[in-house]
Amino acid sequence: MHTTELTKRHWLLILTLTLLTFVLGTSEFVIVGILTDISSSLHITNAKAGTLVSAFAITFAIATPLVMSATSHFPKRKWMLVLMGSFIILNALCVISTTYVMLLALRMMTAIVTGVLISLAMIVASENMPIAKRGLAISFVFGGFTLANVIGVPIGTVIAERYDWNATFLLTTFLGAIAFLASFFILPTMHSPFRSSMRDQFSLLTHPRILMAFFIPSLGFGATYAVYTYLVPILKGMEAPSGSISWILFGYGFISIFSNILAGKIASYNAIGRLRFVFLVQAVVLISLYWTADNFIYGLVNISLMSLMAILLTTSTQLYLIDLAGIYQPKATGLAASLMPVASNVGIAFGSALGGIVYHQGNLMSVTWVGGLIAILASLLTFLSHRLDQKQKKPA
Repeated sequence: MHTTELTKRHWLLILTLTLLTFVLGTSEFVIVGILTDISSSLHITNAKAGTLVSAFAITFAIATPLVMSATSHFPKRKWMLVLMGSFIILNALCVISTTYVMLLALRMMTAIVTGVLISLAMIVASENMPIAKRGLAISFVFGGFTLANVIGVPIGTVIAERYDWNATFLLTTFLGAIAFLASFFILPTMHSPFRSSMRDQFSLLTHPRILMAFFIPSLGFGATYAVYTYLVPILKGMEAPSGSISWILFGYGFISIFSNILAGKIASYNAIGRLRFVFLVQAVVLISLYWTADNFIYGLVNISLMSLMAILLTTSTQLYLIDLAGIYQPKATGLAASLMPVASNVGIAFGSALGGIVYHQGNLMSVTWVGGLIAILASLLTFLSHRLDQKQKKPA
């Protein structure tokens, strides 16, 4: 891109991709808010209904890199429109689902479509923006997920409460249709410059630098979710007033919008260099909650800072993985773009599980130390990766 400023066309593309991730995020996350409605309607236990969430995440993590590799040579515009059409159909079928098995199968297929669409949205945002504005564009696209948590999920939950859980999928179907129309008119025609085999694609994962870059966001998300997963019992331990917890969680999501904006700023220059210290600050914020939770006001301030730090890593690590792939395996940038969403899911699972082990040992607030230590590990890995980058730039 020769221009250094964002044109009207750039902004229309950014907003279209943000709408797409908002729709995908609402469809993925809203299931948590309607689980009890589903279990009651389908006459299954809440635990069994919960497998709809875990099956989605597992399918997302496994299938996304595979499908991205197999379809790397597909024209991006046409492939995205096909996937969006599939998303609409799958959500429409969820409306008429009458059995757990049917709903589970539909959710797993939706997970595949979601993972690939997210990865493609990141590639389109990266490849169609001025170099200096890629961070801003990617942060907006990631912002769709934040808005999904803050706006989409509550609306979907209210619809389920007023009507039934099937009506929530009417909402996601309708939103999917809007995203499809916007994409049809706005998405540019893009052709993949490379045609490569699955072997060429997955050779990317054998490179130590790519693996290092993958585990940076994994540890970053793991640090947050070691604590965030158990935020409700922490708030109860802080003696949060009755009825305030849902509002506090809403506030947490709202503050994360600003975290997403800051993520774009960090990614604008020397992203990995800045991220080294972001993780150290995150570690301090998480560990501090061990003491501030004794005071409700101080604890809330600390939790607000925790939300502000939560997703500062997203834009930087997404672009870093794509850029490293451009250096070490240019034919695998599509696979590289899928690694950040996969890394986040790995980190969420790892962090919540590790926090759960500590929690069940009997000391809830020790999860703050777990989160802090994981953040320090993320910082150390980022320091190492940044140092290797600097060595590579030095003339021989």
